[in-house]
Amino acid sequence: MTDSTQVPEIDVTDVTTQLSAGAALLDVREPLEWEAGHVASAIHIPLGELGVRYTELTPDSSLLVICRSGGRSADATRALRGAGYDAHNVAGGMKAWVKAGQPIEPESGFVA
Repeated sequence: MTDSTQVPEIDVTDVTTQLSAGAALLDVREPLEWEAGHVASAIHIPLGELGVRYTELTPDSSLLVICRSGGRSADATRALRGAGYDAHNVAGGMKAWVKAGQPIEPESGFVA
């Protein structure tokens, strides 16, 4: 990739397959957003804490990064790739995830 501003993306319809293949899902939303509804298997590290906590992530696995709509996760993806992680932004974020009919926890949760 020659343009460092471009961030590799993955469509929400491909996330489940990637998770089954060993990728991890990183949710970088704020705690209140997380509590309102999240993907059950996701790791939660708010974007503001990522600079300190990124070492909690496994560097040899693929990371799929998600936020509400894709902006914060694009920033996180860019930073993680700069640190040597194989990270991909989930296009459309949790809004696209819910729109695609994918499950969230709690089941009665919501994504605004």
